[in-house]
Amino acid sequence: MHARQGLILFGHGARDARWREPFDRLHAKLSALLPDCAVRLAFLELMTPSLADAIDELAGAGVATITVIPVFFGQGGHLRRDFPVLVEECRAKYPSVEIRTSPAVGEVDSVLDAIAEYCALALSPAPSPDPSPAGGRGEQTTG
Repeated sequence: MHARQGLILFGHGARDARWREPFDRLHAKLSALLPDCAVRLAFLELMTPSLADAIDELAGAGVATITVIPVFFGQGGHLRRDFPVLVEECRAKYPSVEIRTSPAVGEVDSVLDAIAEYCALALSPAPSPDPSPAGGRGEQTTG
């Protein structure tokens, strides 16, 4: 049985492959959290797959509803100008697939609350959150 719903995390893309690492971790977390949903990554530029390629894959697999979530901090020019054009092109190509979009993650209060909490914790005198990709799970040592 194939997934009936798809979720695409849409990011800008970058030349440095390490930029993608948080997106890959978010993808893994969502795939585990939503086992009945086909979760994919897509990028505007400089990385693959493109949004059109990710939608092609999901539509080709029979996914009936696809939600695209821009993993951007705010609604800049790319999201105001480029993103709607890309989405409309995909809707025209797959009229039987419902393609939904959401606001940029940075526009959502609960996301901003989580960032604010992280920043406040970074100021506390207690051990600060480890900014490393491991997420602060290492042991602290004293010298």
